[in-house]
Amino acid sequence: MEHSTSVVVVGAGHAGIEAALASARMGVDTVLFTTSFEAIANMPCNPSIGGTAKGHLVYEIDALGGEMGKAADAVTLQSRTLNLGKGAAVHSKRVQADRKQYHIYMKSVLERTKNLRLVQSEVVAVGLDGNGAVASVTTHLGEVWRTKAVIVASGTYLDSRIFVGDVNYAGGPDGFLPAKGLSASLSAIGVRLRRFKTGTPARINRRSVDLDRLTVQEGERDALPYSAKTPENYLDGVRQLPCHMVYTNEKTHAVIKENLTRSAMYGGHIHGTGPRYCPSIEDKVVRFADKERHQLFLEPLGRETDELYLQGFSTSMPTDVQEAMLHTLPGFEKAEIMRYAYAIEYDCCDPTQLDATLAFKNIPGLYGAGQFNGTSGYEEAAAQGLLAGINAALRVKGEEPLILPRSSSYLGTLVDDLIIKGTNEPYRMMTSRSEYRLLLRQDNADARLTPAGRRVGLIDDERFAAFEEKQAHIKQETARLSTTYLSPEKVNPFLTEKGLSPVQTGVSLADLLRRPDLDYAALAPLDENRPVLTRAETQSVEIQIKYDGYIARQMGEVSRHEKLESRMLPDTLDYKKITGLRLEAMQKLSDVRPRTVGQAARISGVSPADISVLLIYLGLH
Repeated sequence: MEHSTSVVVVGAGHAGIEAALASARMGVDTVLFTTSFEAIANMPCNPSIGGTAKGHLVYEIDALGGEMGKAADAVTLQSRTLNLGKGAAVHSKRVQADRKQYHIYMKSVLERTKNLRLVQSEVVAVGLDGNGAVASVTTHLGEVWRTKAVIVASGTYLDSRIFVGDVNYAGGPDGFLPAKGLSASLSAIGVRLRRFKTGTPARINRRSVDLDRLTVQEGERDALPYSAKTPENYLDGVRQLPCHMVYTNEKTHAVIKENLTRSAMYGGHIHGTGPRYCPSIEDKVVRFADKERHQLFLEPLGRETDELYLQGFSTSMPTDVQEAMLHTLPGFEKAEIMRYAYAIEYDCCDPTQLDATLAFKNIPGLYGAGQFNGTSGYEEAAAQGLLAGINAALRVKGEEPLILPRSSSYLGTLVDDLIIKGTNEPYRMMTSRSEYRLLLRQDNADARLTPAGRRVGLIDDERFAAFEEKQAHIKQETARLSTTYLSPEKVNPFLTEKGLSPVQTGVSLADLLRRPDLDYAALAPLDENRPVLTRAETQSVEIQIKYDGYIARQMGEVSRHEKLESRMLPDTLDYKKITGLRLEAMQKLSDVRPRTVGQAARISGVSPADISVLLIYLGLH
């Protein structure tokens, strides 16, 4: 049989879902393929959404019109904000999500989305036309689908292999089947593939753990939602489930050290590169031999299941060692494993083959998203899927692509890092990866990205009107606080009562708010005429005023860097003909083919002297 569509998305994980929804919502006929409907929006690793820098990505996905934030709000088991002891730039929301309900929610959204068809079938080949552009995909059943664009969002399924001790077999995550055949097809059309690996801990039956011996970690009652569409009081009346903390000990480490050679990783069975920032427990014990213990978190998988997830205890040890390790933990002496831990190897692409739209430079119409691009994590995947889906739809519609600069978002930073620097291990987003992190906060994701979501058609009139009203309130209140002055006679009794130093002259409410010991709520007794704001509006006002000097400084840095970012490099530029470039710079620039001088400056192996030569050359030609 032969069919036709405009956009094909391969894989219905977190990347594929956002890609398919974006394309379909933009009015483009889209087909989403998955090897199993039960694998849609699956969480094969941790049952959570968000975390350090990852929470920022979820807010950005929502600001652009994606679905992950709204879905996470709907199935929240517990919400916490990480890094509250640090500055606002690194405050990151993280929720425990009901794993099964998240799957049900997303499957329902996909099924009800106009212009989107769900097909349970495995894509085994991508076909090109005579010009080398995408023309079709073929399934394992022999069906051919003619198409104008293909987004590969294969997650960890591509020619995947499971490892438990010295046992290994072809398999996908969570017992699903691997995707066979597509790797060979992609290689044949010029996609450079590599082998990465990741892993997951065992799942444990709640009844078998003595929770009274563990430290309880409760959620936050006043947490703000991820999505602008979710009411701020969304957790009112919701019974948040507790998490628990426990630590490894000398006995745990002894079991691991005695059995290191039985680990699939240390036994030489695994050849793929694993994530540096999410190592297995045996890797932690080896790499951090001076540490006497490692912190673990016991997290619920859902309201209707007693399965628990032990974060930080990922391993590829054989089953008997997994049990021995587990039973050394206090409260886990009789713990029952329901699903054993495993490591998984899979194929992914070299992301330097992509451009800033996440399209392959040499294969028009082919896009990559998620772990296929060498990243790790649900949030990184969903953000890339959204961008790839937007750009595939824009290509089909003949419109200008959406390109996000580093200064606009963590998503822009992520894409820029991947396509310019590449990655030799599963890439994980962290706040430290951005030089503009004070500008890229959670609270202002909508201010940064909602106009872009509106431009491509993912933000409707009602939501954009609400967005504009929110921004107006923030601007008005910031101005009011900066221009409302109080006399020392009114302010000093208030300050003295709080043990703070008095003022000698009149002071604005904004100046008082900048004091480390005061916040917006604390100033209420001095501010009888304040307007009624939402908590999200209040948060943005407070952060903007407290950090205004630092924000202005970073805005200046953005302006300086924009000069290099605005200098476009011709697609046909032959770097080998530029006299003065070092050989390494010539090779790197020729391989990566950066769009701008700014991107060229971020390529490993390209020095400031090379950039000077490049600028002089561009000035002369």
